[in-house]
Amino acid sequence: MNPWAVDAGCPRSCAVRPVRRVGPAVAAGRYAALARELTRSLLLGERLAGDVAPRVQARRVLRALGVALEAGRWPLSVPASDAGTLIVANHISWLDVVALLAVEPVSFVAKKEVGRWPVVGTLARRMGTQFIDREGGRRELPLMVGELAKALASGRSVLVFPQATTWCSVSAGRFRRAAFQAAVDAGVAVRPVTVGYRQGGTVSTSAAFLGDEGFGGSLRRVAVARGLTVRVTAHPPLYGNDRKSLAAGAWAAVCAGEAKAHG
Repeated sequence: MNPWAVDAGCPRSCAVRPVRRVGPAVAAGRYAALARELTRSLLLGERLAGDVAPRVQARRVLRALGVALEAGRWPLSVPASDAGTLIVANHISWLDVVALLAVEPVSFVAKKEVGRWPVVGTLARRMGTQFIDREGGRRELPLMVGELAKALASGRSVLVFPQATTWCSVSAGRFRRAAFQAAVDAGVAVRPVTVGYRQGGTVSTSAAFLGDEGFGGSLRRVAVARGLTVRVTAHPPLYGNDRKSLAAGAWAAVCAGEAKAHG
């Protein structure tokens, strides 16, 4: 079994058009604002790897798209003098990363294909993204876990999506255990985080980026949505020396967060 192998994820049909939409003029303005913010991010160069610029730019991108951010009082990193935090979240959309960076600038792990995306790939590399070759199988796994553990032990907090692909809801997927071994090896905390989208008080899949859909389809739904909100909920940290238990505990916390948000 390939530890990095992924489930198929939800089909693109699970992502539905927003119920409430803005007019063409407003949508066009959002596209223009997004282009300005992406250009601004590129011009920041290496400064985008700092502690402040990523958070500021992520918030500007959300604002450009008309997406409101709701975040609780918990930070993503667990306070510690000399160690990072393995931050694990459910995965719905490309917008998840933007929302999480808007809460706290952290490094993140992404599939290697992201590194080839225009603009986004460049920005991801500048922020210190670690890219996974999911086709590498067992050969890639020890190297990836080792690099991740090294980053965590050095004091860097790293964001991972253990579902490995996108789903329209948390409970539809599952957390893979491989990344949790890095937290065990580095002796650091695991912070489970729930990411969810709502529109008009109702759960929305408009921002979802699923199946074989192109990026443009998801972006169009976000750009025309009226009153779209992304909620980031950080849960109490987990500690342990068994990746199976950590993965199960993190998944339970994230699913409980989704259930609470839907209630």
